[in-house]
Amino acid sequence: MVIILGQLLLSGFRWPEPAEISGSRCRLANWGQQRMAAIDNPTLLVAIATSSAALMGTLIIAWLNARQDSYLVSWATGMGFVVLALGAMALRDGSYNNAVMVMAYSALLTGTALIVYGSGQFRGAPPRRKLMVGLWLLALASVAIPYGLGYSGLGAIMLNLGCAVFMLMSGYHFFSGRNESPVLMVTGALIFLLTAISFFACAAVLAASGQMVLYAPPTNWAEQFNSIMAIAGLSGLGAISLTLSQSRATRRHRREAQTDSLSGLLNRRAIFDHLGPDNLAPGTAVLMFDIDHFKQINDRNGHAAGDAVIAHFGTLLTSLVRRSDIVARLGGEEFCAVLPDAPIEVARAIAEHIRGQFEAQPARSLGETIPATISIGVATSGPAETFSSVLNRADAALYKAKHAGRNQVVSMPLRQIA
Repeated sequence: MVIILGQLLLSGFRWPEPAEISGSRCRLANWGQQRMAAIDNPTLLVAIATSSAALMGTLIIAWLNARQDSYLVSWATGMGFVVLALGAMALRDGSYNNAVMVMAYSALLTGTALIVYGSGQFRGAPPRRKLMVGLWLLALASVAIPYGLGYSGLGAIMLNLGCAVFMLMSGYHFFSGRNESPVLMVTGALIFLLTAISFFACAAVLAASGQMVLYAPPTNWAEQFNSIMAIAGLSGLGAISLTLSQSRATRRHRREAQTDSLSGLLNRRAIFDHLGPDNLAPGTAVLMFDIDHFKQINDRNGHAAGDAVIAHFGTLLTSLVRRSDIVARLGGEEFCAVLPDAPIEVARAIAEHIRGQFEAQPARSLGETIPATISIGVATSGPAETFSSVLNRADAALYKAKHAGRNQVVSMPLRQIA
């Protein structure tokens, strides 16, 4: 260190004077102000509008690949109104025309209201339309009336309050649906909360200034904060929404691959994948069902009637078993039910109840009643027995039921272990 200081002194180094330090600080401050001035309000609005337009396009593309996800349409339409609003405000060429501002603010409130509705649709609990329309009209009136009376500052305050409320409502929907994906949904709720805070800050700063009439767009730290949150929030919410949408689509495709489309039950592959090669818990009952004379039903009433019988039995079977039970259509007119912790007497009673209800409540097709009965085989698992083993014994019991006259329940004893 001493050697370095000595070299600096020999080379003519001198410490700067206080006045020079002060001058450097001023130049640095001026440079910062110039850079901030370069990012003016129209530029920020164009940046936000561009982000909104990109997100809108992405949402539309996502909807084209998943037409059943109506929330994507609501979000995309909302983003479209946001783009219109920001575009109108960015292209006003420095003027502050009250009529233009009312139209732009109305579009912005419409866009944020649609985002709220889409968030509710995404959660599976959309707001009541009458309530949502009422809030939207109230927000529009709270902006248009002050502007019409000449109090543009008050109108701008009400705009910020309206957008803040809509952002909070969207955040509520995301937070309420957090069970689906806790990290992503809570992150989305936080982004909506921060954006709402930025709108509240804009309203508070404007109200504190006492400026009820505006001749130019407000420029203060709250507006800068709001612009930053809008850009960052749009990017974050876009990524979160698309990730969640893709995750839902993946789960839906997996569910469709595991579900029998006619009965709405699990298919054969799904139940075997679910139970696997592991041993069932002792005392687990397996019921095998076969609709009696199903080919004759098709031949006599047509295949549409046969489909109606299968769909009807799938619905009936689901309603008559416990939530913990597993039901599946194995193929054709054959069905299966797995009942954990169901001794043979209990399993037989459940099977008999299902048989009686199916006979008493026939399916209907094209206004006609289609009578049908069902045969059932029952078996329960013993120690160290797999699902396939118990299913084979239940199938053997079903075979006996059909050869004994059909429309009855037959059970098999526990497997004997040498």
